[in-house]
Amino acid sequence: MQWLRLRRDRRGIALVEFALIFPILLTLCLTGAEITNFIITKMRVSQLALQLADNAARMGAGSPLAAKIITETDINDLFVGANLQSGGLDLRTNGRAILSDLEQDPANAGRFRIVWQRCYGQKVARASSYGTAGTNNMTGIGPAGRQATALPNSATMFVEVYYVYPPLVSARLAPATEITEIASMAVRERRDLSGINNVQAAPVSTC
Repeated sequence: MQWLRLRRDRRGIALVEFALIFPILLTLCLTGAEITNFIITKMRVSQLALQLADNAARMGAGSPLAAKIITETDINDLFVGANLQSGGLDLRTNGRAILSDLEQDPANAGRFRIVWQRCYGQKVARASSYGTAGTNNMTGIGPAGRQATALPNSATMFVEVYYVYPPLVSARLAPATEITEIASMAVRERRDLSGINNVQAAPVSTC
């Protein structure tokens, strides 16, 4: 008799339904939060790569009548500024930035070469995906269909940023564990393309 009354009792049905659906609801909420955080982080890394390329295209010192000279100190300051701009992302610890100087290849008409390359960040050492210093006879730099080139007697600053995504909840809920962004900017003013000056014996951010 008591068993029949218990079978007909519906007073706890809502609580049971909630208990069954709660894990699914919680997973959906946490996944949404993780994806949102990933998108925001990806956008910040993209803006960081663009700012780094823009600043690299402007760096250098010299009079208005002379070509600007760039130094290792300029490049080091560029990277330090990018790390400060990254804020909580901490580019130095969680990422790796690669700056490449693309110029026309004098040995191959209509082609390009990477004259020099500098790197920053403590992420596991990673070479550029598009070529290293000395690579020549290139059609451009960057992924197919989005390659950057350089004008005669000028250069293009090409930046790659590889960033290890720190998950908000769990890496399994994020679309990827690493964010990759690229950006390029043509050098704004005349620049001395003979090489990087290092009269101050500043540390070289080698790759």
